[in-house]
Amino acid sequence: MSSLSNRQSFFYKNGLGIVALTLFAVALVGQALTGWHEHNSETQQEGGAAIGLLMYLGSGHFISATFENFESEFLQMALYVVLTVGLRQKGSAESKSLDEPEEVDREPVASADAPWPVRQGGLILKIYENSLFLAFGILFLISWGLHFYGSWVDHNEQNLLTGQPHDSVADYLSQANFWFESFQNWQSEFLSIASIVLLTIFLRQKGSPESKPVDAPNSETGK
Repeated sequence: MSSLSNRQSFFYKNGLGIVALTLFAVALVGQALTGWHEHNSETQQEGGAAIGLLMYLGSGHFISATFENFESEFLQMALYVVLTVGLRQKGSAESKSLDEPEEVDREPVASADAPWPVRQGGLILKIYENSLFLAFGILFLISWGLHFYGSWVDHNEQNLLTGQPHDSVADYLSQANFWFESFQNWQSEFLSIASIVLLTIFLRQKGSPESKPVDAPNSETGK
């Protein structure tokens, strides 16, 4: 009875999302606190004044650091979603089958329990068919814009402390610093995509939907 009760609990049904969001919140708080101290330390070394935590949360330093990471994660997911539509990797648990038709490729059927856009059809259905990629793409663009804004503000704050001239948006966009921040994160996300695709050919994790069955041959493609 207790086992059945546990399977009916809210946490059992939503545990993956709850744990992931909790870890995110803890890490974000940790980033804010440590970033605040780091920012004040750097500012005071340049002869500036320390700021409070709430002011720091609106600073270019915090905005840039936060959305620099969001940006790369959303880029990774957007590319992963769209690349796995047409590309294959023999033996990978993250690839569609090389030969057999996949359930995800079937045409949507407007049944009574299908999502509303499927029942609606037309342009709404077409958008819904690509909504996961579109959502990640929009989140990437928003994060990219906020990363740029925060990085630009923080750059000019540092210029002010060191007596350097204020750089316009166009001036900063043409400098290496912002693009260095972006590329150093993007390359790590591309590597993580390659890692999960290639390592699942040979390695296993029993019980994980991201792994093939432990006894599956290395050549087997898909989960």
